[in-house]
Amino acid sequence: MSADEIRGAALGTAPVPLSVLDLVTVGAGSTATDALRTSADLARFTEGRGFHRFWVAEHHSMPGVASSSPAVILAHLAAHTDRIRLGSGGVMLPNHAPLVIAEQFGTLEALAPGRIDLGLGRAPGTDGATAAALRRSDTLHEGADDFPQQLSELTRFLDDDFPDGHPYARIHAVPGPVQATSPGGVQSPHRPPIWLLGSSGFSAQLAGMLGLPFAFAHHFSAHNTIPALDLYRETFRPSEVLAEPYALIGVSALATDDEREAARQVRAAALNMVRLRTGRPGLFPDPEEAAKHEFSPMEEDFASSWTKNIVHGTAEEVRAGLDDLHKRTGADELMLTTHAHRGELRLRSYELIADAYGLPVA
Repeated sequence: MSADEIRGAALGTAPVPLSVLDLVTVGAGSTATDALRTSADLARFTEGRGFHRFWVAEHHSMPGVASSSPAVILAHLAAHTDRIRLGSGGVMLPNHAPLVIAEQFGTLEALAPGRIDLGLGRAPGTDGATAAALRRSDTLHEGADDFPQQLSELTRFLDDDFPDGHPYARIHAVPGPVQATSPGGVQSPHRPPIWLLGSSGFSAQLAGMLGLPFAFAHHFSAHNTIPALDLYRETFRPSEVLAEPYALIGVSALATDDEREAARQVRAAALNMVRLRTGRPGLFPDPEEAAKHEFSPMEEDFASSWTKNIVHGTAEEVRAGLDDLHKRTGADELMLTTHAHRGELRLRSYELIADAYGLPVA
């Protein structure tokens, strides 16, 4: 596997490659169809402006996030793009049988050869009750505790290399490498690179030990970013995948033509997170609703802490904030996620950031 599939190129004046994490946000007054159409528009636009990759993340039982099925969405995006890397940021491995993931991403690789990433997380991507429904089990801790074993099993399915005598030795993930070794087979043995995702030290250390690329969720665990990246780099062992560490961080960023609009949208994002964290998830609220909401002292404290880590304002302010974040963390790639009530604002944010960095125009 070529490291070029992992390492991107910094374009324009950007300090590192820029990428996108899209949560397929459904705003109040909009539908999932609207959100998915916006995601396709975003993928096409960011491809044309030189963003390196476009990921979607697995979430469940959240009305404002229409990305419960990353593989389905990625297949749709593959049909609407030509060059940009597409992937999961991530698929929550404990929610699924490794064979199923291998089959899904083998299919995606067949649809978009050479541009699929498989990012894996060990959190449920939802609340405990929903996770139990997904996994058909009430013992949720087992999935996280078994993550390294599940990862090993998934990797063997992707590579089709279970050893002789293994219970799964005669089982093959299709599409996959087995088709190249079948009589008359011409299937490419290539498979998507695996990324490990995390918001703490566990996946950082595991990614380092395995020599895999690592993606850290700075956008909701900013206080852990530098310790996790340091741990990843300290424990990194060169592998067939990477000779040196490669880490990206997810960053909440919103650029607007008017900084007052950025503040309004960020306030709505804060209300959205307050509701999610208090067990009342809903559609992404509009700024007017957020402006009328009376935050309790506890909610206000949370909202203030949350918005502190959103890089927002004018294009120049966002560029300065992203440059500063890169200097502080040494991240090899910045993956931007933009939260706004309306799709056109999200699209405009990426346009302003691309212009601020002088990214190419298709």
